[in-house]
Amino acid sequence: MTLETKKSVFVELGKFLSQFSEGASAQKSDVLYNDIFFDDFENLISLSQSHNGWYTPEQVYFSIQSWAEALTTENIEKWLSAYKIDQKGDAKTVALILAGNIPLVGFHDFLSVLITGNKALIKTSSNDQHLLPFLAKYLIAVDENLKGSITFAEGKLENFDAVIATGSNNTARYFEYYFKDKPSIIRKNRNSAAILTGKETTAELEALGEDIFRYFGLGCRNVSKLFIPKDYSFDTFFQAIFKYQDVIHYEKYANNYDYNKAVFLMSNFKLLDNGFLTLKEDSSYASPISSVFYEYYESLEDLQKRLQDDTDQIQCIVSNNLTTDSIAFGETQKPQLWDYADNVDTITFLLTTK
Repeated sequence: MTLETKKSVFVELGKFLSQFSEGASAQKSDVLYNDIFFDDFENLISLSQSHNGWYTPEQVYFSIQSWAEALTTENIEKWLSAYKIDQKGDAKTVALILAGNIPLVGFHDFLSVLITGNKALIKTSSNDQHLLPFLAKYLIAVDENLKGSITFAEGKLENFDAVIATGSNNTARYFEYYFKDKPSIIRKNRNSAAILTGKETTAELEALGEDIFRYFGLGCRNVSKLFIPKDYSFDTFFQAIFKYQDVIHYEKYANNYDYNKAVFLMSNFKLLDNGFLTLKEDSSYASPISSVFYEYYESLEDLQKRLQDDTDQIQCIVSNNLTTDSIAFGETQKPQLWDYADNVDTITFLLTTK
């Protein structure tokens, strides 16, 4: 398959995904193989929460729409224009060990391996075993030449040339030892933070709620830490995020809220609480589900240095352009194809690995 053919196949997948949205899914006449795949994908989405309680229809549809918006000819061309992709070399088999914290979280690695002319040997998370295999079947239907490039592994991973593995800090240590003889990208825990000055508009703080609550806060791009100036008042913040109050009606989230709040209170921690989110002053970046940590800063200059020193713990930073590469409020869960996890360029890794 040529690079141009691969691009066109993923554009077709983007068109297929664009048909699905919560309460408004509709077939389009120019989409390939709807007769085979449309109804089955709708059924799979409706069953996703039974496979993983965090995968509510709203969250799955959001992920699907995000990928539909990413997989356009314009976006793919812009993404790959920075690289020289030679399709003449021998294809490498790249093992992908995927996380399952949010729907289709491993799709970018899957896409990167195939678009560079390599083969994907995939170990899905037990929390997300159905969505990616379904999309792989659709891709193979569009071009059966991909069939030999996509393998889902049931047991032990064998016969691969490189590995991209995503997990916790604990599993990362295991991965680093187990794959020490292979070229690898090993991803660990990361979290995202927001810098507030007290001058943010209500609309910006509402958008920050999206960064906090999308996927119930389970993603590395979810804001789990706020940096605030001295004497900051949370009144406007709490008013702005009130629109997300329905999150407490989801059992798994509510259970986390009750449990974590109880643990904090038994430890005599001072909390701010609005009935569906607790705020705790803490120097850590990694807050538990249903809680956000906050920390005061004396000066933006000192904070910027602190964040630079903590780069290996941070996925992204939300602010009004207060740091280099900061992300606008409400945009953390809308990464572009060229926004790499942990800022590690997957395409360059795949192109330079021998």
